[in-house]
Amino acid sequence: MADEFPFEISPMFEGERIRKDNMHVELAGPKSIGFELVRATDMKDVEDGKFTLIGPDLSEMAEGSRYPIAMIYKIAGELVETDLESIVERRNHEFQNYIQGLMHLNQRDDVWLRVSKDAIKKGLTSFEPVAKAIMMLFKNELPFIEKVEAVYITDQAEIEKEIDNARAVYKARDERTKGLHDEDVDTFYGCTLCASFAPTNVCVITPDRISLCGAINWFDGRAAAKVDPEGPQFAIEKGELLDAASGEYSGVNDLAKRLSSGEYDRIKLHSFFEYPHTSCGCFEVVGFYIPEVDGIGWVDRDFAGTAPNGLQFSTMAGQTGGGKQVVGFLGIGVNYFRSPKFISGDGGWDRVVWMPNMLKQKILDSIPEEVKDKIATDENINDIESLKNFLKEKDHPVINRWVVEEEEETIEEEDQPNEAQYYQPMQYVPQQMPAGFMPSMAMMGGSGSGGVKIILKNAKVTVDKIIVKKIE
Repeated sequence: MADEFPFEISPMFEGERIRKDNMHVELAGPKSIGFELVRATDMKDVEDGKFTLIGPDLSEMAEGSRYPIAMIYKIAGELVETDLESIVERRNHEFQNYIQGLMHLNQRDDVWLRVSKDAIKKGLTSFEPVAKAIMMLFKNELPFIEKVEAVYITDQAEIEKEIDNARAVYKARDERTKGLHDEDVDTFYGCTLCASFAPTNVCVITPDRISLCGAINWFDGRAAAKVDPEGPQFAIEKGELLDAASGEYSGVNDLAKRLSSGEYDRIKLHSFFEYPHTSCGCFEVVGFYIPEVDGIGWVDRDFAGTAPNGLQFSTMAGQTGGGKQVVGFLGIGVNYFRSPKFISGDGGWDRVVWMPNMLKQKILDSIPEEVKDKIATDENINDIESLKNFLKEKDHPVINRWVVEEEEETIEEEDQPNEAQYYQPMQYVPQQMPAGFMPSMAMMGGSGSGGVKIILKNAKVTVDKIIVKKIE
């Protein structure tokens, strides 16, 4: 391989990060456009191994520049069918990351690539060897592909003409699972394509829960497991239903325990707070808890602003990913909003209080009519106080939870009237310390010689000043 290509190819390069200091060129990503698409095609319409480039090549791109990119692959073979398109498409992410000096993130029309300066110095001056390497890996790793042809586009105008067609294909794929639900099948499917970025993550794909990356639905998982039983997509016997509301199954729990090496042993597929699904790093949307209103906000990759909790998507994504169960944050695929079981374990849409307007418009037809106008967006709400006022004004269902909580707090105060005399809890600052990472603080009495003991677990804390005084 070293002689054939101007780069090394190996799974060991998965997870390689190319930072700005070592970046020669950035392709697509949040500040540009792009997409990747695989189409099943008749054998006669595919010229095996052919590569076509529309637009400037790597050698014509200045260091530090940014370009759009589209990667289109036509595949053919006796066993190739439409159901396999998204599976092969998702493997583009894996195989691109096999290439030393190339970083590929995300999927579909959210792709983001970077080429390193080191790769350019070693002779990577064209997209052709990249495409040739990917086509070779497709045929070697997916033997049902007999012929493959690649078209790469770096011309902005051409991509703008083609991207709507790609999005129509994605939408058609997603529509297929609308009439099928978790209770209708005995088998779910798992995916470990993101294991290099999140070793303990197991993406569980069900009829009611698309993959976190948004690229693989239940039908796609079934097709992949059928043609490549040893591949990264595999069957999961769902087993006994343990909790219908939150979507907990014994088979999913068994698999989670085994593939996470015991790091966690329970997953509730439709829960936000209790044993939530793990999050990898390719999720399309991050959900975040807002304790001041006991509601949940959502922010997608395309939103460049700041959410009411004072954080941007990138910050919350860093907190959420890595293959862990993070209480207070949750990564999902956009199509999960359309699921009738969307966070059903925690109130569903009645718990949603905020999202960027562009995201809201994208999924508007899936939001229940009774809460559609009660969910705030970045167009009118950007801080906690205004969010509270908005929810009150709109009579959002979440405010019913406030009444219950206030009553509970009153009862607790009556039961323990003198508690405030002995200690004061550390103030919680949600903009700087996300929910789920509250510091555990020992009670401080007015006597004793042990000093103050503060235990912080998995916490991110920003404090301007702490004053600790002994109570006389």
